[in-house]
Amino acid sequence: MVRIIAGTARGRKIETLEGLETRPTLDRVKEAVFGSLQFKIPYASVLDLFAGSGNLGLEAASRGAKRVVLNDRNPACIGIIRKNIDTLGFSEIAETMNLDYAAAIDRLGARGEAFDLAFLDPPYREGLSGDAVRRLFEARLIRPGGTVVLEHATELVPSGVPGVYRIAKTKRFGKCGYSLIEEDGE
Repeated sequence: MVRIIAGTARGRKIETLEGLETRPTLDRVKEAVFGSLQFKIPYASVLDLFAGSGNLGLEAASRGAKRVVLNDRNPACIGIIRKNIDTLGFSEIAETMNLDYAAAIDRLGARGEAFDLAFLDPPYREGLSGDAVRRLFEARLIRPGGTVVLEHATELVPSGVPGVYRIAKTKRFGKCGYSLIEEDGE
């Protein structure tokens, strides 16, 4: 069971895709992530790039984000995300996109979008995280002072790219962890 843990939709359940296609973020990891970001979320513009069920983006919406863009390449995931958005009453602030992460970044960049927070929970073994983070910063989709939250396998801790982004914090929880990534304005 996946649930919203705080905010206006606290305790409400959200649907997830059956099977092994998605891997929802564990509540203890989600609590730690959002505890680290609690003052950045109200009124923030948020991107959930590998959204799955929308778990992270919808948690941000529940905690006061002003706008959330949820993207996933799987049409079945987008169907579940849209249902969760409607169930939780976030249709006024949430937008869905059904694109590969690189195409989503390109489209958002072409629209002149910028985000205060971006959540990335890509399939661990596909090796997409470094490219996705780099593309977000190079496309200027992360506002100055913004943060990218990358969930990753414990042994796949990312490294920064000097002059582009740096790893501000990493926490580990058993087999998974997350890193907070910020612009490196050398």
